[in-house]
Amino acid sequence: MEIAVFALGILVVGWVLLTAIRTVVLPRATHSPLSWGVFGVVVWLFTRIASLRKSYRDQDGVLALIGPVGLLVVPGIWMVLMLGAFTGMFWATDPDLKLRGAFHLAGSSITTLGFAQANGAGQQALAFTCALLGLLLLSLFITYLPSTYSTFQKRERQVTLLDVRAGTPPSAVALLERFYRIGWLDQLDDHWKEWEPWFAELEETHTTNPAIPWFRSSDVDRSWVTAAGTALDAASIWTSSVADLDLRKRVSANLTIRAGFVSLRRIADTFKIRYDPDPLPTDPISIQRSEFDTALDALEAVGVDIVHDRDQAWRDFAGWRVNYDTVLLELAQVLRVPYAAWTSDRSAVAAVGGRFARRP
Repeated sequence: MEIAVFALGILVVGWVLLTAIRTVVLPRATHSPLSWGVFGVVVWLFTRIASLRKSYRDQDGVLALIGPVGLLVVPGIWMVLMLGAFTGMFWATDPDLKLRGAFHLAGSSITTLGFAQANGAGQQALAFTCALLGLLLLSLFITYLPSTYSTFQKRERQVTLLDVRAGTPPSAVALLERFYRIGWLDQLDDHWKEWEPWFAELEETHTTNPAIPWFRSSDVDRSWVTAAGTALDAASIWTSSVADLDLRKRVSANLTIRAGFVSLRRIADTFKIRYDPDPLPTDPISIQRSEFDTALDALEAVGVDIVHDRDQAWRDFAGWRVNYDTVLLELAQVLRVPYAAWTSDRSAVAAVGGRFARRP
């Protein structure tokens, strides 16, 4: 019995350490059942509480707690499991301790407070190991917390800049209109180049840490999801519908779109969101042709030179949008982001019985 308990304790300790390394140290997206499972419980609890609130602002106040609370709970569970594992191992080395005495000794060791005495060389070695691992987990958590907030701040800088340039809630049409009115259309090439690295960093950070996607903007009307959708739609309208663009200007926008939909798809993978990895340009999207024409009419009204062949413009726009349409709208629903046109104001198009139908 004692041998089995000791072996089980070693397995739990190894599992916790491997989880911590995968979550904090390993520089790649890995699925850790423990971290993601614990965080999933936090998400489930707070989304249920948020559903009881009537206004979106009140819901947002509850949902804003998911990231910070999850960030604290996950390492806390690591420590609890580690404490439980060493309690079992201390008991296995000396059953006379009883569970209470083993817990007392494990707590003294893992917190390095030293208020309980370990007897014998074997127990002392186990106490030293417990203390070292406790300090290791604490050190990982200390690095985990500031790196998460640093990532959040970098992400929000671009979201805030978009708020200035595309309004609140953000709109692709408003972005292009504003650039035209202030005479910055020629500088849109530089604007797209700012978004390409933003999307690349978004993919890296939001797939390796389960808490970061749930960190909501400081302003209730902002969201990284709606910012991403606005940037992608603006680039798609720009490259498909604005007349007399040279190859260089189209390439910058096209690279931004590709960086965007690749990033959103990788993030969608962590949420188990299903999508077509290789859609056809003619596949249906959630945007209606009438909405697209209305957007072009608004741009043309302020003086933007729109291509004459709107049918081809629509085909080109839809051919870009189909690459990120599903993942963008599903992420908006899962994360319950604020209203933004063409992002959180609709549901994704889904295949039903071999045909496509719009979800209610």
